[in-house]
Amino acid sequence: MAEMKSIATGVVHPWHLDHFEHMNTRHYAAFFDDAVYHMWTRLGTPYSEMLDKFGVHTVTARTTTSFIKELKEGDLVVIDAQVSRIGGKSAGFLLSMRHADTGEVHATYELVDVFFDPRTRGSTEIPAALRAKLEAHRPAET
Repeated sequence: MAEMKSIATGVVHPWHLDHFEHMNTRHYAAFFDDAVYHMWTRLGTPYSEMLDKFGVHTVTARTTTSFIKELKEGDLVVIDAQVSRIGGKSAGFLLSMRHADTGEVHATYELVDVFFDPRTRGSTEIPAALRAKLEAHRPAET
């Protein structure tokens, strides 16, 4: 099974900075949230297809951000993701924000997405075809 590759890129702009002249924590959330939309496309299941083909979409149930090293104006970032867990109705992911030039990890983002049926307004089992796509991107256990 394969690990996911890079799913998104970005640049730290002046408006991302706080009074300490590094990227404010609220902007990490936006970078990671945008990356999650790309992640599903990279998994082979864009949100539109998820809803059209399977009648479900995902909702974020939990996120945990770890801030490792500050980012400054002009820094280029790459966000990588991998599937960390597949449950009955939810899946877990680990995203990392790396500096594009040095490869250093600046932040990590643990995410739990729950599969959601918009008709019943409740959680639902992961459709088999989507489960197979997730399994294909889960790293081999060591």
